[in-house]
Amino acid sequence: MESIVITWRELLIVVALILAVYIAEMLLLLRTGGSLLRKPRWLALIQEKRIEHELRQEIEQLKERVTLLEARQVTYPQESTSEPSPYQRAIHYAQQGKDVATISESCGISRGEAELIISMHGAHD
Repeated sequence: MESIVITWRELLIVVALILAVYIAEMLLLLRTGGSLLRKPRWLALIQEKRIEHELRQEIEQLKERVTLLEARQVTYPQESTSEPSPYQRAIHYAQQGKDVATISESCGISRGEAELIISMHGAHD
């Protein structure tokens, strides 16, 4: 039986050929702009259409939610009087440093409310 002997020269030629094929593939890939690695155009179009369809459905759902929320929206009438509310007067008195009893009596609010307003808005030393 004959044995196969591979010399360094033959091995170098095989490596050079493999390297040449690899370089040729890389040059081809660069020349085509990488289009061989990209998805086919038809597949990308299908995915774009699917995403567009999903976005349209989501927009429709959001429109329905906005319509429902607008229907449930409660509008409160604006106070048209220029006279301040009892709480606004109480805040003003608290900022001036008035005591709980004075604020409670003059604004017609409870002592607890007056104490709360003083603690939140009172003149701090």
